[in-house]
Amino acid sequence: MTDPVALITGGAEGIGRTTAELFAARGYRVVIADLSGAADAADALGPEHEGHSLDVTDEDAVRTLLAGLDRVDVLVNNAGIGDSHLPTLEQEIAHFRRVLDVHLAGAFLVARETARRMIGQGGGAIVNLSSIAGVVGLPRRNAYGAAKAGIAMMTRSLACEWAEAGVRVNAVAPGYAGTKLVRKLVDAGRIDLAAIERRVPMGRLVEPAEIAEAIWFLASPAASAITGVTLSVDGGWAAFGDFGDAHPS
Repeated sequence: MTDPVALITGGAEGIGRTTAELFAARGYRVVIADLSGAADAADALGPEHEGHSLDVTDEDAVRTLLAGLDRVDVLVNNAGIGDSHLPTLEQEIAHFRRVLDVHLAGAFLVARETARRMIGQGGGAIVNLSSIAGVVGLPRRNAYGAAKAGIAMMTRSLACEWAEAGVRVNAVAPGYAGTKLVRKLVDAGRIDLAAIERRVPMGRLVEPAEIAEAIWFLASPAASAITGVTLSVDGGWAAFGDFGDAHPS
């Protein structure tokens, strides 16, 4: 067999790009699909990798992309957009729907079309990106939390349906991660880094490379008997249920 293929949506930056770099370093031919920057991100990995502009909410575009790939062994459903962070009474229904479309409907479309290919080739692994926002309530983040909770449940449903065909479906639920975007928000004073670190039992942000390693594990033969699972990669955030800070300052 030729090098296995990993399709990574939202792979041009952040967690997606770190994941793409990891899979490329470990012998995968990586296909990056993103609304912008995909070609440059793929070029940075090497000439054997591909970058495609893709709106994951465009059903025809998703079908066209998958039709052009000879095989897909791993799908990482990572595409997403930010939430408004506005008070609920100020939130617009159009933005609410857009967040659901990109995170949840987009993940569904790409998973469905990828599964057609995987079932025909004898199996594969899908890893969806959920979030701590899908596990605990985060005020003002209604659309994002609903979408990420939906991804976790959809992961279970797809896993049960496609297991017989050899397609495993799992998810990771990252906590606050040390991405460039989060660092910019910290520098701008929009995120209280010290407060977050006190809330996390491990006392720090999760690094994108740690999330990528969790994705790698779930996609790898080491997880061959694991399907329908959402793996928290959050330094213990979702596990902590006591009063006060989880970690001393």
